[in-house]
Amino acid sequence: MGKVVLVTGVARQLGGRLVRRLRRDPEVERVIGVDVVEPAHDLGGAEFVHADVRRPAIGRVLAEHAVDTVVHLDVTGTPLGAGGRTAVKETNVIGTLQLLGACQKSSTVRRLVIKSSTSVYGSAPRDPAVFTETTPPKSLPSGGFAKDLVEVEGYVRGFARRRPDVAVCVLRFANILGPRADSPLAEFFSLPVVPTVFGYDPRLQFVHEDDVIDVLGIALHEPRRATLNSGTFNVAGDGVLLLSQCARRLGRPTLPVLLPAVTWVGSALRAVGVTDFSPEQIRLLTHGRVVSTVQMRETLGFEPSFTTAEAFADFARSRPPGLLPPKTLAGAVDRVEASLGGAGRRARSGAGEGA
Repeated sequence: MGKVVLVTGVARQLGGRLVRRLRRDPEVERVIGVDVVEPAHDLGGAEFVHADVRRPAIGRVLAEHAVDTVVHLDVTGTPLGAGGRTAVKETNVIGTLQLLGACQKSSTVRRLVIKSSTSVYGSAPRDPAVFTETTPPKSLPSGGFAKDLVEVEGYVRGFARRRPDVAVCVLRFANILGPRADSPLAEFFSLPVVPTVFGYDPRLQFVHEDDVIDVLGIALHEPRRATLNSGTFNVAGDGVLLLSQCARRLGRPTLPVLLPAVTWVGSALRAVGVTDFSPEQIRLLTHGRVVSTVQMRETLGFEPSFTTAEAFADFARSRPPGLLPPKTLAGAVDRVEASLGGAGRRARSGAGEGA
């Protein structure tokens, strides 16, 4: 008998991709996709159940299908359809509580995988250079998606204490990018002009959406030899990029804004529906965030296929060219450097003749 896997949030691209991958997995017998909205994409023959994780009915779904593995992807920062921020928070927090309650009562569930984010560390001016899984944040997130995740992880830790027989894996993903990325940061980088905080150039990490699917596959199966896939793990590609480097690689000009005016700019962007420029997003784009991935490699046994720079490059190729195409910009810089070099040589030559 193979695994019976239930995946939440399958109406989103990430959930749909994971379900299709699991349908091809010889170790998985059945896949049940759950969401409150019917997916617009193909689920590869997986069974779809129209259910709201915020309702107690999710417990009946677990029991009826004798689910042994639950992958909770319905924790997100962007709404799917109407409802806005209120609906997102209810799904993230109340939905997770209901799902954990259902798992606690279930006699068949043996493995639980939770999609989280490195946003739980927050972003503050006195942050450590690199966060490990056990580093406490200097400043806890005060609202938005990041605060939801702090609450969600707290409930998950409580569940793990009450059901020690269930293997629990929490994956804290860095900002997910790729050709199909639909995160707030992907929307931010799609703006024609990239707002930045004057005087700050934060370090950022990314993880490719393909690597997200791969590591979820590792987390929901039994641990491989010499690895452990229970616990909390940071997941990110190697290396970092500065925000200024990201803007240049997209060919988008930056608009430096004084820190006191950043909140007003964020409100203006939200008002026109351009992007989710929340206070936590502002802090990230001010102070940045870098996490250690040692445990991901040494304990979980996962090696990403994409570095941070490669994940960003794949994302950039999927976006329309910016106002300042990188090749054109690089050519202009080379011409300026050559011109300045020629002027310097002529100046030195003239000085030599005068001497």
